[in-house]
Amino acid sequence: MSDRSTELDTALERVIDAARRHLTAVKAAGGRTDDDQVWQSFVALNNLSAEYDDLLMDTFGEVTPWDVEPIDPQEADAQWGVGIGGVDGDEPPDARPMTVSVRQRRDYVIPSLAALLRVADAARRSVPDEGSAEPASDVGAAVAHLLEAGDGALGSLDIPELQPLGGVTLVCEVADPVDVAALVAGEHELSPFEVDSPDSVLRFVVERPYVPDGLQWEGR
Repeated sequence: MSDRSTELDTALERVIDAARRHLTAVKAAGGRTDDDQVWQSFVALNNLSAEYDDLLMDTFGEVTPWDVEPIDPQEADAQWGVGIGGVDGDEPPDARPMTVSVRQRRDYVIPSLAALLRVADAARRSVPDEGSAEPASDVGAAVAHLLEAGDGALGSLDIPELQPLGGVTLVCEVADPVDVAALVAGEHELSPFEVDSPDSVLRFVVERPYVPDGLQWEGR
């Protein structure tokens, strides 16, 4: 095997490893926007893919399906404000930092409970260390298995076995964050989804999934 072919194999392994790191970062972010680890792993995957594509062209005159160009992280941060601290990171902390609560509700129709339990069991078996857990026997356990398999993201519930109706997302300013320990112990007086004084709703967004052009969001 030529040195160039060996170099190609090494370059491909770097791309595969970078893709795995990017997926790990995406899962860990759980849908957060502007996550620094996601951004850094994306840049690494992009640049290693560009290097592999160039090397494949130089060696065999072949190309990949990837239309990528190298990214300079510093230039991209300056242009788009991506990364820790925004564009320059010089903003001073506020004298009174806000605590914001984001609360989301989405309703579903379950056409077939048996079908939902089947896909939830498949999701349960796909999660490391969860394969030995008891199969779901009710709707609550089934949805919990799907969320665990999707790292808690609501996107893991976008399956035919759960037909979405409508939903609402509330963005609230709260005086105190939820006491998770008290909630688990059953010591919380109010539901964590209730908005009670002095908390206030800053904005709500209504989700209407069944429209001709696809999912639609409204809010004020």
